[in-house]
Amino acid sequence: MASERTDRVELLQGTLDLIVLRALATMGTQHAYSLAARLEQVAKPSLTVNQGTLYPALVRLEQKGWIKGSWQRTENNRDAKYYVITKAGLRGLEQETARWRRLAALVDKLLLNEG
Repeated sequence: MASERTDRVELLQGTLDLIVLRALATMGTQHAYSLAARLEQVAKPSLTVNQGTLYPALVRLEQKGWIKGSWQRTENNRDAKYYVITKAGLRGLEQETARWRRLAALVDKLLLNEG
């Protein structure tokens, strides 16, 4: 159990937004539960996505116009809000991916030159 806790990754602010955009661009339209389940499955055991972090990210992205949500019925006949990435979201994904890569390269450079 202790090793499971040390394997967990805390996401930097804004990182979840980037991951959600990428997932929607790759997987297509998803509701929040299926999106969280898929992200956890791919990143297991390092990432746990809970409603308290996912829903604010979805709201932020929807307010930016990068995703669009619409209410539909799930395969279990429940109402759920399904999200799809917009054209603006695809442009945002490209910009944020480039920004993330620059940041990661900078951190990597600083860590390698540390000693």
